[in-house]
Amino acid sequence: MKVLVFIKRVVDYNVRVKVRPDGSGVDTAGVKMSINPFDEIALEEALQMREAGKAEEVVVVSAGGNECQQQLRTGLAMGADRAIQIDTAGALQPLTAARAFLALVQQEQPGIVLMGKQAIDDDNNQTGQMLAALWGRPQATNAAEVVLNGDSARVTREVDAGLEVLDVDLPAVITTDLRLNTPRFVKLPDIMKAKKKPLDVVALDDLTGSSEADLQIDQWSPPAQRSKGIMVDDVAGLVTELKSRGLL
Repeated sequence: MKVLVFIKRVVDYNVRVKVRPDGSGVDTAGVKMSINPFDEIALEEALQMREAGKAEEVVVVSAGGNECQQQLRTGLAMGADRAIQIDTAGALQPLTAARAFLALVQQEQPGIVLMGKQAIDDDNNQTGQMLAALWGRPQATNAAEVVLNGDSARVTREVDAGLEVLDVDLPAVITTDLRLNTPRFVKLPDIMKAKKKPLDVVALDDLTGSSEADLQIDQWSPPAQRSKGIMVDDVAGLVTELKSRGLL
């Protein structure tokens, strides 16, 4: 069985994000970029499936310019067998990304598609669900545990009321949550080996019929600074203050 893992290049979660002074975007000069943490967990799960004899090949995919090859090489260093770059210069909204991924899925015919439940830069949490709908295959989101049973997978996911267990027929789309596993540490010898693994580049228009990214952000702005708190003498003063601010 082949496992297809979609990853995204994002600003590392340890970095304090800053907006450029002119509001044209996030300042990434000298900033560490990494694999989206949820996607890294998805890749680790795929590698564990292969190591357990449940999968034969792990293919890692990312959409972006040549800069995303750094994250694809990291995925190869973690243990993926090969990588595919969907070449596009602009940002993609979830539906366009899902359509591009669908075309790739139809070419590769994987048994499972794994991806993080959301990216930490936009927090949309939509692409996996859209891909499953377009593909016409089952989906299980926010996976905290995945157990393969032949032609099906049992997925345990956390919900507000506790744990929910889903059985889905394969092939299926599974999106991963933080508690699923802990990604492995990449060693230097693995980084060197990754340079020799295949990395194919396919143009976005070859998959979707259009080379133009359909998401354009005109202006960025940082969150407003929080106002300084005040002290009140009693409950009546608190109620009066809340009413003056329109909160009651």
